[in-house]
Amino acid sequence: MATASAQSNAFLGTGRRKTSVARVRLVPGTGKVVINDRTVDEYLTVPNQRTIAFQPLAETQNVGKYDVFVSVLGGGVSGQAGAISHGIARALLKASPDLKGILRKKGFLTRDSRMKERKKYGQPGARKRFQFSKR
Repeated sequence: MATASAQSNAFLGTGRRKTSVARVRLVPGTGKVVINDRTVDEYLTVPNQRTIAFQPLAETQNVGKYDVFVSVLGGGVSGQAGAISHGIARALLKASPDLKGILRKKGFLTRDSRMKERKKYGQPGARKRFQFSKR
């Protein structure tokens, strides 16, 4: 049986990308989507980011079958969209394990591990150097 929260039919998934973390709760329903207590159109204003965030639902033909409740924090809007996508894919996997092949093939279950490189001492940034003066 899939892991459930207080509601017996809710499926949880945590998605991460860069510094963003999204906690996703899928509940069988009509397709209502709430991100940080706001609608999708209010939160993800760029259409491309909405597409990225809900690709796992579209690829598995589950649009409109689940109500999606997301709590996302950290990073920028693009990273948050990627984190939401990852979280939805993980929650879908718990909802129906037979979708694993599709989700894995499309790359939704793979965590994008690319992070910002840390600033180094003696330099203004990660790779940039202070201006060199010969004389």
